Amino acid sequence: MDGRDLIDLEMSFGAALLGHGHPAIVQAVTEALRWGLLTGHDTPHQIELAQRLVALIPSAEMVRFTVTGTETTWHAARIARAFTGRDLVVKFEGHFHGFNDTLGYNFWPPPDHSPASGETRVRPESAGTPEADRALVRVLPWNDLDALRTLLHGEGDRVAAVVMEPVNIDSGTIHPLPGYLAGVRELVDRHGALLVFDEILSGFRTNTGGAQADLGVTPDLTTIGKAVGGGMPLSAICGRRDVMTTVAPAGPVIHSGTFLSHLTAVLAASAFLDVATEPGFYPSLITKADRLVSGLREVFRNADLPVRVQQYGARFSLLFGIIEEPRRYRDVAREDRLLSDAFYRHALDVGVYLNPGWHHGISSAHTDADIDEALEHLQVAADRTAAMRDTRSA
Repeated sequence: MDGRDLIDLEMSFGAALLGHGHPAIVQAVTEALRWGLLTGHDTPHQIELAQRLVALIPSAEMVRFTVTGTETTWHAARIARAFTGRDLVVKFEGHFHGFNDTLGYNFWPPPDHSPASGETRVRPESAGTPEADRALVRVLPWNDLDALRTLLHGEGDRVAAVVMEPVNIDSGTIHPLPGYLAGVRELVDRHGALLVFDEILSGFRTNTGGAQADLGVTPDLTTIGKAVGGGMPLSAICGRRDVMTTVAPAGPVIHSGTFLSHLTAVLAASAFLDVATEPGFYPSLITKADRLVSGLREVFRNADLPVRVQQYGARFSLLFGIIEEPRRYRDVAREDRLLSDAFYRHALDVGVYLNPGWHHGISSAHTDADIDEALEHLQVAADRTAAMRDTRSA
């Protein structure tokens, strides 16, 4: 609105992995308009897309389409409850699963909500969340296998699902410790619960199989979204056939909606997969992402700013005032917000758009020239931030 050009390093919270107007997506949406905006029934395109996702994602044997991540994770929890006949859901501090009343807890609580170990206080992230719902969720620190083991030892026969981001992108791109996900898989199996990976952010960042393909641990249910729609609103629940057949018409779980698997989004997603499965797509994308992240580290070194840059494929996080690699949410909860807010303001002033939160990213549309220009501008922003810090300290 102010007439300025900006280099986008936020990319619609990760949804615009191909950029803001990839020709293949535009063509797919145009084709969908010719078929009919809203038919009220599936077409062969929905079936074909589901089959492609089953072939790509390790945990996917059946697929149901949704629109937003908030509804997708909620439906996944409901399916898990129906399949197991249990009510409790376990989630992790710092892991974001949308704003539903089942999982809308402890996304980014203040540091005093973050004990060193053990179960944390359940904290709803939005007003209007029913008090009674708190009794149906347990919140644990991530990357702490002992905390999960203790909880399941006491309440395992009540736990329907353990839900997590396999890479905690939403709280600073925190990676799982070696052996942690495999340990979770074993504990969940032992206690008869389901393991749910929320890959709405981690999916399609390094490959078409998601973090589960990278890390070698297969969940029972997976939620995907953001990038898969190519910029159109589409999410999905994927999972084991015996679990997914609890959904109507095969089972008793109701999952329905007028705008689910809208043809414009389905054809856009098919076009996205066409592009993403090209042999050179991910090598090119990751090479550019690595180049940007390496340049950012140099930018902060040059400015003498204490910033840790965390990366997972095409997404990255900037953690101000943090030097050691984070292992859980409490490690990033004490980030220097004054420093980070100042940097993001200066970045915007010099022409680089970043989300003033904990994850950013590039798209396949970014060129080497875009990255060079962004790094040049961000060096100015970092230098200005350092000068402000020095003035404040004085």
